[in-house]
Amino acid sequence: MRKKVVVIGGGTGSFVVLKGLKKYPIDLTAVVSMSDSGGSNKRIRDEFGQLPTSDIRSCLVALSDEEGEIGLLRKLFMYRFEKGQGISGMTFGNLFIAALSDILGSQKDAISQTGKILRINGKVIPVTFTNTHLFAKYENGLVANEEHFIDEPKHDGTLKIKKLYLEPEGEANADAVRAISEADYILIGPGDLFTSILPNILVKGIAEAIKNSSAKKIYTMNLMTKYGQTYNFSAQDHVSALEQYLGGSKISHVLINSSPFPAEILKLYEALHEFPVKDDLPGDGDLRVIRHNLISTEKTEKSSSDIVKRSLIRHNPEKLAEQIMKIIGS
Repeated sequence: MRKKVVVIGGGTGSFVVLKGLKKYPIDLTAVVSMSDSGGSNKRIRDEFGQLPTSDIRSCLVALSDEEGEIGLLRKLFMYRFEKGQGISGMTFGNLFIAALSDILGSQKDAISQTGKILRINGKVIPVTFTNTHLFAKYENGLVANEEHFIDEPKHDGTLKIKKLYLEPEGEANADAVRAISEADYILIGPGDLFTSILPNILVKGIAEAIKNSSAKKIYTMNLMTKYGQTYNFSAQDHVSALEQYLGGSKISHVLINSSPFPAEILKLYEALHEFPVKDDLPGDGDLRVIRHNLISTEKTEKSSSDIVKRSLIRHNPEKLAEQIMKIIGS
């Protein structure tokens, strides 16, 4: 019987994990955050009156068939328009899901049908269908009221986030709760801790479902700290913050990169006040730490019309999936 694996997160991190794992004989489900408010997602919310779809689209593409004409569809869904008044910066996939939502009268049905069109190997489930926004309160009392302003701060990005919350809190999608409850393994991350991972856990009912699940919880550590979110965070700081919001649920495994980064990449990150996450995790105890070369050698390029800041270096899907499957198969 296939193991049931749930990936919790959003954005590039979930894309990498799903792309690597879809080749293995497991029952794969992505639970995706729905509080993004930057880039084309802001326009999807403001102009279409729909919930953000960029992370959903990314996960659908990651799980899609890569053969024949579907391979071309994958490229089409990731295509970002660089010209056209009112359309520049938008992705075809986001517009497609928005149009299908109007036709079907349901964003949930549109996501399901898009998965069928792309012949995905797994399921993609929004964590909530509540129209909710992310808020962060910092140590100096400042409150940032959108995910976009947390992700790319206008304020001092060295400030620590003291409280993260959603308004409204949001009701968990019953399908997401069911998938988590039935999972054998729950994979959390990689991804921005406060804007990609924790927005899922903040949704009412999700932390409880994770805590009550008998699944092993595996956390993939980010490669770099994030200015405005995890400035100067060590690996242990990441784990502690995650477990705090999980409300008592403990991480069983942590995957962390052990390979050095190219010097030219580090210089680019240093200019952004971001640095490799220091590995200060214990070598013994209940937490199992897997250290391995997990980085991709490819430098990420982005469209000139993409206004959102993207990671310059990422996890390698195949390397990461191989280490995850070693845990699942053990």
